[in-house]
Amino acid sequence: MKVNFNKIPLAGREVEYIKEAIASGHLQGDGEFLKKCEAALRAATKAKAALLTTSCTSALDMAALLCDIKSGDEVIVPTFTFVSSVNAFVLRGAKPVFCDIRPDTLNIDESQIPQLLTKRTKAVVPVHYAGVGCEMDTIMETAKSAGIRVVEDAAQGFCAYYKGRHLGTIGDLGALSFHSTKNVIAGECGALLCNDESLIDRACFIREKGTNRIQFVEGKIDKYTWIDYGSSYIPSELITAFLAAQLEAAQKLTDERVAAWNYYRERLLPLERAGKISLAHVPAECKHNAHIFFILTESPETAKSLAAFLKSREISALSHYAPLHTCPMAKKLGCEYKPLPVAEKLSQTMLRLPIYSAITPDEQDWVVDSIEAFFAK
Repeated sequence: MKVNFNKIPLAGREVEYIKEAIASGHLQGDGEFLKKCEAALRAATKAKAALLTTSCTSALDMAALLCDIKSGDEVIVPTFTFVSSVNAFVLRGAKPVFCDIRPDTLNIDESQIPQLLTKRTKAVVPVHYAGVGCEMDTIMETAKSAGIRVVEDAAQGFCAYYKGRHLGTIGDLGALSFHSTKNVIAGECGALLCNDESLIDRACFIREKGTNRIQFVEGKIDKYTWIDYGSSYIPSELITAFLAAQLEAAQKLTDERVAAWNYYRERLLPLERAGKISLAHVPAECKHNAHIFFILTESPETAKSLAAFLKSREISALSHYAPLHTCPMAKKLGCEYKPLPVAEKLSQTMLRLPIYSAITPDEQDWVVDSIEAFFAK
């Protein structure tokens, strides 16, 4: 039985809405579907403002501008994350300061942040790995004491919560992803969540190529002009039409994925109890969205052998990020290598198993049966 790593979830009305968008004659940004999506996001997240962007990367780029990141500033980021978490700030001249991760959630180790603070620190970027919230209370207290911004990279965090608050709405700014690899998708799309009301107007200017066009559209001025940094961050109506259908089914898609995550966990617990693997930990204060189901093996060799064994059975199981502090670009930026042992070990011993909203128990049984067969050899 072939089990793909991911399958695109379809809610049912995507094609219908795309046809409506085409019929409207309005295919650029700022159409009715964009407005519909942003209203749905505000309702789902309770963010003060939710601005759709062309990608989560674009949302992070906007966040870096809103934080007034400049050359010489420092930004604390987990080393175990996607490059967009860092690139947004590096492009504005900041130096990344890499932090190790927790062994239970693979999120940034909040206890290590205080020792990384300097007079040049401008922001911290907690990344909610696998849709499990970082320890945000501690991070927010640390940031408040230091007078720095908090930008949540919640690319994997839509429909996930920390102490009842949607991920991405706890810091000053948050970034969501609706990339095709995520739980709720639009192909390439993202959103910037603004939780500091003082940033909302400027966020709108930046998203509109640095102009105050939004005030012109709202009838507040008779013409618009260039007033700030900015770029083309607004997605087209075709993309938002697809996303609108997905957002209508977001909770259903999430519930199906969580059910699959729970089924994996139930079936794999005997292997964890036998000491063969370790499973992800979800803190009691977190409600996750089952974006990733990963297992940790005892060694890199075991992880590689297991991945190859599963591949021989037509099962796609993948590792994930190389720790950024070990990458060539970190050296190029002048980041002195310092061991971050948790990330360095876990990045080589973890495997992500296939998971998507439509995965069947039979497919999951084949995956788990194969893992059991590997360890029984």
